[in-house]
Amino acid sequence: MNKATIVGSINLDTNLRVHRMVKPGETIHGKEHYTAAGGKGANQAVATARAGTNTSFIGAVGNDGPGEQMLDLLKEEKIDVSGIEIIQNEPTGQAFIPIDDNGENSIMFYAGANYALGTEEVAKNSSLIETNDFVIAQLETPIEATIKAFEIARSKNVKTILNPAPGESDLPEKLLKLTDMIIPNETEAETITGIEVNDETSAKKAAAKLHELGVEAVIITFGAKGAFYDFNGYSELVPAFKVKAVDTTAAGDTFIGYMIATLEKDFSNLREAILHGNKASSATVQRFGAQPSIPYKNEII
Repeated sequence: MNKATIVGSINLDTNLRVHRMVKPGETIHGKEHYTAAGGKGANQAVATARAGTNTSFIGAVGNDGPGEQMLDLLKEEKIDVSGIEIIQNEPTGQAFIPIDDNGENSIMFYAGANYALGTEEVAKNSSLIETNDFVIAQLETPIEATIKAFEIARSKNVKTILNPAPGESDLPEKLLKLTDMIIPNETEAETITGIEVNDETSAKKAAAKLHELGVEAVIITFGAKGAFYDFNGYSELVPAFKVKAVDTTAAGDTFIGYMIATLEKDFSNLREAILHGNKASSATVQRFGAQPSIPYKNEII
């Protein structure tokens, strides 16, 4: 069984189903409104845990009702939450997500307590990183905290995996040099490299740029098309499973969590791990919500 630590965000998601996305200045009716546990970090932690990975979490919530609710939900997934700080005078992070009839979404994110996660909080939970196989981070918490987590991981030969979402064009070179594997989508890959990514050829160019910046393995996700990888001199677009999507929220997070569950530490079975991630995310997009849509291991088997 793999062991992973997620350093990342925890949010309460407010979802609104609509026939189509609203235009600027327009008011439209919603079809359904509901809340669900979310945050890219928490989603990835739930996915890794449901996939059968021994999972720990380093993050922060507010001292409020949503924070208590999110902690309880993570505990129910058997995730080690000892590294989650409860921050006074900051609300738990929240995201607001409209979802249209095609299953596409837009996400507006208020960081709240997530941005109170600093290097000190990461350092005092270093044992959660040092004893695991992988540490996974995103960009919904301060970059300085991620750099600290990756420095700790590198010192103990723990593999570092960065999901650079939401995309940022000025990622510190120091962070990329500490990253063993990077997993952007095509838009995020373009934001980081400046190369428009829309097919295998352009994905390979973007991957080459990311290799130059110090990243060993590159995976670029293409949604319904699948996931492209470039590692150790070999590259391929691994097709997605064809399904009818109703909500793409947490599809990428599910992909990462399930891929990590089967990934060898030397990345030698990368294609197999990507297929596992593709299969799991194909189940996620057929359901509504973030964490409620993430499948359990027995469903994927």
